[in-house]
Amino acid sequence: MAVESDWIERLSGELSTRGAALADLRELLLAKLRHAFASSGDDFIEDVTQEALLKIHGSIDAFEGRSQFTTWALTIAVRVGYTELRRLRWKDVSLEQVTGNTDAIDAGRVDSQNEPAASAIRRQLVEDIHAIIEEKLTEKQRDVLQAELAGMPQEEIGRRLGTNRNAIYKLTYDARKKLKNELERRGYSKEDLSPA
Repeated sequence: MAVESDWIERLSGELSTRGAALADLRELLLAKLRHAFASSGDDFIEDVTQEALLKIHGSIDAFEGRSQFTTWALTIAVRVGYTELRRLRWKDVSLEQVTGNTDAIDAGRVDSQNEPAASAIRRQLVEDIHAIIEEKLTEKQRDVLQAELAGMPQEEIGRRLGTNRNAIYKLTYDARKKLKNELERRGYSKEDLSPA
């Protein structure tokens, strides 16, 4: 195995040196990922390792040296693993199933232990949010916001809509801004809009 200071040099070196460095890094990542994702199976860990190696090698110039190289590489690998787990979780769930669920913001979730006046305000807020979503947002904004509120990751929403995560981020940002502005126009204060 390479010592910390050798990784960048070896991974950026000649083909034979680079191949040996990638093999060493692969073994290191496999060992760590087997521990991190112990219940996920060998095929999953192999796939994550391969994808992580591609990301690490493709972004080696982004390594700033603020941590050890192996820590940086393992962080990328773990993120790849969690992204894949999220993708697998949502694999058999259609966007229509998620966007058809209007209970993502549910009046029943209003804390009944609050004072009656505070609970009434929160209930009215939830009703107004539903109305604004239906009346003021575009269909695409509605779908994306409802999917996100149901827990679907933006990357997965983008994949379903045939677009990228940045476009989904912009859609949800615009939808939230429109929602907030309309709530303020209806007289809600920042305190009313903050979590109880």
